[in-house]
Amino acid sequence: MAQSPEVLQNDSAYGVAPKINVIPSNEWFGPFRAKRLPVALILLVLALAPGDFGELTRGLLVDAYTQVSAFVAATLLLFYGAERVFRFDIGELLRKARGAQVPLAALLGATPGCGGAVIVVAAYSSGNVGFGAVVATLTATMGDAAFLLIATRPDAAMVILPLSFAVGITSGWIVDLFTRFDFRASVNASCEIAPRIGRIRWRDLAYLSVAVPGLVLGVSQLLQVDLEATYGVLLPIIGLTGAAVGVLIWVISPLMAMTHTKDTPVTRVAEETSFISIWVIGAYLAYDYAVVLLGVDLQAAFSSVGFLLPLIAILVGFIPGCGPQVLVTTLYINGLIPFAALIGNAISNDGDALFPAIALNPRAAVVATLVSAVPALIVAYSFFFFAPDFL
Repeated sequence: MAQSPEVLQNDSAYGVAPKINVIPSNEWFGPFRAKRLPVALILLVLALAPGDFGELTRGLLVDAYTQVSAFVAATLLLFYGAERVFRFDIGELLRKARGAQVPLAALLGATPGCGGAVIVVAAYSSGNVGFGAVVATLTATMGDAAFLLIATRPDAAMVILPLSFAVGITSGWIVDLFTRFDFRASVNASCEIAPRIGRIRWRDLAYLSVAVPGLVLGVSQLLQVDLEATYGVLLPIIGLTGAAVGVLIWVISPLMAMTHTKDTPVTRVAEETSFISIWVIGAYLAYDYAVVLLGVDLQAAFSSVGFLLPLIAILVGFIPGCGPQVLVTTLYINGLIPFAALIGNAISNDGDALFPAIALNPRAAVVATLVSAVPALIVAYSFFFFAPDFL
C-alpha cells in the first residue's frame, strides 16, 4: 500500500517521544476530500445564484477573503518564516525553563491558531512540562477565532489576547501550586500527526500570489479607503479568486487542520489559511443569510437571554473546533453579544487545538478544558456586571 510522506518519529518541535504511525495515503487523500467536496459545490452554487442572493454571497466571499484570510496568511507567513529562520527545540526549551514553563506555555497558547497549544500538550505527554502548563496554554488560546478578531476588531484583540495570556499564567500557577494532577499514564502509545508534504506545490504559490494583493485590499479597508471606487473590478476578481483557491486547497488537502512543522512556510500558510477560511466563510454566510434574507432579529433574540449570554458563550467554548468560536466572534463583531460573552468564550475555548490534544492525552485535555471554565466564569461575569459596555 502506498504510504503518505514520511513522518519523523521524534519531532522535537512537538516534543513527541512516542512512536508515530505513518498513515496510509488513501486514509488522508480519500475520505476527507469526499466529505469536503459537497461543501465546495454548495458554495459554488450559492455564489453563482442569480439576483440579489448570488450578489450577496459573492460579496460575503470577497469580504471574508480581504477582511480575514489575507491577514491570516500574512500573520502565518511571518510566524512560520521566523520559526524556520530561528529554529530551536521548543520541547527542550520548555523542559529547561522550569519556573518559566507556565508563562511560556501561556505565550504559545496566546499565539493565534492552535499550533502552540498542541506543542505544549505534546510536551506534557512526553514529560517536558507540568499539568499547569497545559491549563495555561488551553486557557490562553483563542484558536483560529483570534485571526478574525485581529483582522476586524484589533482594539478588542489588544485587550482579549493579553488578558487571556495573563489569565492563563495565573490559572497554570494555581493548578501547579494546589493540585497534583498527572495524566501522563493515559498518553496514547502512538499518536498521529500531519504527514509531511515536503515540497512547495503550484497551489501554494497560487495562494500566496493572490494573498499579496488581497492583503493590500485588506489594509486599504482598514484605512477606510473606498475599495470599489479605488480598485474597481480588481476587488471582486482578487477576492473571489483568493476564496476559490482557498476552497480548492481545502477540498483536496491531505491534512485536517494542522501542517507538519518540517514543511515549508509557504505550504503551511496555504494549507492552514484555507482551513481557517472555510469556517470564516461559513460564519459570514450564516450571519448575513439569517439577518438579510430571513429577517431574523438576532439582537432581540440575544437580548432576551441577557444574564445567560456569558455562560452560553463559555459552554460553546467547550465544543472542539474553531467553527463555533468563529461564530461567537462574528456575533460580537456585529454587536449582538457583549464583550463579557466574547472574553468568556475566548478563555474557555481551545479551538482546533482540542482535537490533537485529545488524541495525544485525552484526560489531560478534557480536565484542563473544564478547569478553564472557572476563570472564564469569573472574568466574563466581572465584565458583565462591572463593565457591561466595555468595547
